[in-house]
Amino acid sequence: MKTAVSPAPSSSRRQFIGTLAAGAAALALAPAAARAADATPAPGAPPAAAPGRGRGGRGGQPAPPLSNKKLGVALVGLGSYARGSLAPALLRTQHCSLTGVATRDPGGKGKQWAQQYGFPEKNIYAYDQIEAMKDNPDIDIIYVVTPNSLHVQDVLAAAKTGKHVITEKPMGVSVADCDQMIKACRDAGVQLGLGYRNNFDPVFQEMMRIARWKELGAVKSMSGEYSAGAPANGAWRGNKTLAGGGPVMDLGIYVIHAAVLAANGETPVAVTAKATNRDNLPGIEAIMEFSLEFANGAKCESYTSYAGASGQGRGSRFRVDYENGFVNFTQAFNSGPRAETHKGPLSFPDITTGGTYAQARQLDEFARSARDRMPTSVPGEMGRQDMLIIEAIYASAANNGARTIVKT
Repeated sequence: MKTAVSPAPSSSRRQFIGTLAAGAAALALAPAAARAADATPAPGAPPAAAPGRGRGGRGGQPAPPLSNKKLGVALVGLGSYARGSLAPALLRTQHCSLTGVATRDPGGKGKQWAQQYGFPEKNIYAYDQIEAMKDNPDIDIIYVVTPNSLHVQDVLAAAKTGKHVITEKPMGVSVADCDQMIKACRDAGVQLGLGYRNNFDPVFQEMMRIARWKELGAVKSMSGEYSAGAPANGAWRGNKTLAGGGPVMDLGIYVIHAAVLAANGETPVAVTAKATNRDNLPGIEAIMEFSLEFANGAKCESYTSYAGASGQGRGSRFRVDYENGFVNFTQAFNSGPRAETHKGPLSFPDITTGGTYAQARQLDEFARSARDRMPTSVPGEMGRQDMLIIEAIYASAANNGARTIVKT
């Protein structure tokens, strides 16, 4: 199975960098018509949104076009990522802004956010009031940033409002969750996007361009790691019920997604995996070592951990070797990725990256897609694809590392 990767308008890196500098990066802000024409839905996936499909939809019926105003975004969940990355990114976006929140503490944290970001208190909601956003014209997009297992209920509630929806990765804790979310948003006639910020970073986009145009030939091998320390006591990421798993769900998904991008959207055909448990992390794996096998025989040897780095280098690394060269990320998944190729370091002197740059571009691309009523480059099917791989990894680990076919 292959999830479409939006095309770059040219195979020239110089032209590509120029496009990035102009604020319309090839893979993120490609002309909507070109994106739609090139997109190839995954087997069994719902068709891409057609021109004329917009917000609102009773039973998927088209809604009136959105105006050229900045679209309003409501964040559902005000944890560390919303606070440290998404809200600051929404201060630098051109096509959307923060206009509301949903939180467990509307009278406290909600009012603090309203004061800090300048939206009215009427746009503060409790988690069980998401559906009430339906009648709020200040909100056009609902961004779900709650714990993984809660994504499905919050996305279903958001879809009922007729607003467009983004959910953080992983999309859910099962493929069944993903299917429910995709269907709900399709039936409501709204966009569903994923928070894949690295798809909007110029270093990753250069790798995506190389893969897209087969500039260095076929993939020969890949390796990657994303590791960190254990979650703090009581943190939801250490809770199996809320997180759905351990570092695979939190960190390993970055390696999985990078491997798919490096293979130009191709889903691995099979996986093998080995989990290591630790007493301080009951119910979830502490370490997962896994291998992703692609159709041409290439493999991505992968490692993710809540027990620190593997000892093979930094805990945030990714490398892909092609037939005629390589892309090596010396800092892969933290803010401001850094990489080199066989020709030397990748640099983008005309672009100030790092910080919340990628998140701002991610949010603006989704807002433009919603406003222009064209498919986003990071649709729900992309999140489902990664969840298929994650389910296979856990199945292999539970079966003593047996080679496990990735379902479609």
